[in-house]
Order: sequence, then structure tokens, then C-alpha cells
Amino acid sequence: MKILIVFESMFGNTERLAREIADGLAQDGNQPVLLDVRDVRPDDLVGSDLLVVGAPTHAFSLSRPSTREDAVRQGADPSRATLGVREWLESLDAARLPAGRPRVAVFDSRVDKVRRLPGSAAKRAAKTLRTRGFDLLDRPVSFYVADVQGPPSPGELDRAHEWGTHLFGLVRSRQHQSAP
Repeated sequence: MKILIVFESMFGNTERLAREIADGLAQDGNQPVLLDVRDVRPDDLVGSDLLVVGAPTHAFSLSRPSTREDAVRQGADPSRATLGVREWLESLDAARLPAGRPRVAVFDSRVDKVRRLPGSAAKRAAKTLRTRGFDLLDRPVSFYVADVQGPPSPGELDRAHEWGTHLFGLVRSRQHQSAP
């Protein structure tokens, strides 16, 4: 099974969550491929059974160049501001995507204080992926961080690992259902 996890991370929190999700998905000899959104090539999607996309929530949605620059002003590495999940998803040309598109799952990281407020990067990413012809394997999931710079809130890394295990089970059951 080929599993690809694409993430955007300004302060390292979303990346840490992506690594825990990857650990949960690493079963039966499968080793998910983790890629920073800045390093994804079009061919990376070919032959994937599952694409997991993760991004930080900025201003109740996916980041934009202006919100990433704001993160840099707050101490994020400037190299992380060059490309975000929003632009990467918008660059996916439906006509050039493989016919057997992978199922997708999306997650985001959000500051714990705004847990109850509407809008999230994961919901926006899910909507964009659906319009590009992808089927969602599971509902969008939010993981929480203590503050803008982190760290992940207590229990969130464990929850990310558990979600990865849950996703593996969903993919495995779909494969068994579609097998002749």
C-alpha cells in the first residue's frame, strides 16, 4: 500500500502531528512517505492508495502568503513561508491527475483557544480536494496546539497516532471490499 502524507508546518507542530499519523499508518510493512508541501512533485501522487494532507489553520482557513509572512514575523523559519497547502491544492490540475486517484484524508492544527470557532484549514482543504475529484476517506480532523508556536496540546500527539491507525483500518477495509 502506498501512503503519502503532505504537510505544511510553520512552527513544526503540524509536522509533528503528521509524523504521529504516519506512525499510526505504518502497519503490515507499510511505510508512509512524509513530504513537506514545498517538496511534492506531481508524480508523487501516482499509485498512491491514500493521500493525507495536513496544514495549520490561519485566520480560520488554509494559510495565505500574508498569513505565512505574519508567522515569520512571529518567529517561523522564512523558508517555510514560500508555499502552502492552499497553493499546492489549487495547482493540482485535474486533467493531469492519475485516473486512479488516491482516497484522501485531511487534518489541521489549530490553537486550542479557538477550538469552538468555525472554520479550519482541514475543512477548506477537504472542499478543495472534493472539487478536484478526490473522495474523502474520513471527515476532516483538527488537532490542537497550546499557542501559535505550539507545542501540541496534551494528548494530541497520541490522538494523531490513533487517527493514523483508524485511517489504516479504513483503507484496508476499502481494499478488501473492492477486491474480486
